[in-house]
This record gives sequence, C-alpha cells and structure tokens, in this order.
Amino acid sequence: MAREIIPKGMWFEELQPGLVVQHALTRTVTEADNVGFTVSTMNPAPLHLDADYASTTQFGKVLVNSMYTVALLVGLSVHELTHGTTVANLGFDAVKFPAPVFHGDTIHADTEVLAARASKSQPDRGIVTFEHRAFNQDDVLVCTAVRNALMFKRPMA
Repeated sequence: MAREIIPKGMWFEELQPGLVVQHALTRTVTEADNVGFTVSTMNPAPLHLDADYASTTQFGKVLVNSMYTVALLVGLSVHELTHGTTVANLGFDAVKFPAPVFHGDTIHADTEVLAARASKSQPDRGIVTFEHRAFNQDDVLVCTAVRNALMFKRPMA
C-alpha cells in the first residue's frame, strides 16, 4: 500500500516571480560524500580522488565533484520549495561554478523564482523557473543553477 506524502513545499500559485527563499538546511561536505559520489558515478578524475595529484593543481587540494555540488544545491531547496508539490524536473538551462568547493566547506543556499506560467496541456499544473544559488561558509558563491520544474497547483477543496 502506498504511503501518502504530506506536501511541505509550495504550490504553483505560491511561486511568484521575484520570490526569494533562504533555505534553512545547510551541509558540510565531507571527503566521504565526494569520494562516494564520484566513484558511484564512474568518474575516475584524479582531481576528485587523488590528494597527491590534486596537490599539484591550481587548487592545491582535492576539489569536490561539481555534479555533487549542483545535486546538493537542488537538494537543499526541496524542503521549502518542492517537497510533495513537484511533478518533475523539466531541465536545467544554466549551471555555473564560479568558485570551487573543498572537503569541509559548509554549503547554504537560496532560490529565486524567475518565472511561472500555467501549463497549457495540464490544468492542474504549472511550470516554474528557479534560480538556485549555493554559497560556502564565507558567503562565496560556488554554484548557480537555473531549473525548470513542473509543479502541482493547489488542490481544490
């Protein structure tokens, strides 16, 4: 028997352009996070796995896998924005990494709603464009991602 998900995210109608949400959750990135993600995605890049090699690069130490960084960024947004109220991700228009993330960095995030429109084919849904932004513990911007998601409208009473 399927378990009912109690929505905690925002409905389409609540996601108006200009809304900025400061996400409550933060996460300190560990070596285990980076190594586990990197090897599970079959990425053999020594920049993410080999401390000796990484010490010879411009970063001087292991760099956290950027795909982990963007996944963490979107994950940090789920509780306030899309938990139980999203149908699906439709795609990412832009992902940027203006600064590196290292083991031990603590990531916090915010999201701005850039656009929202009702679905033309599904009257109980709408399409929202989010800009997610991740910062490290020094408030340095480390990742941005523009994402389109199909969101449920508030159910009729």
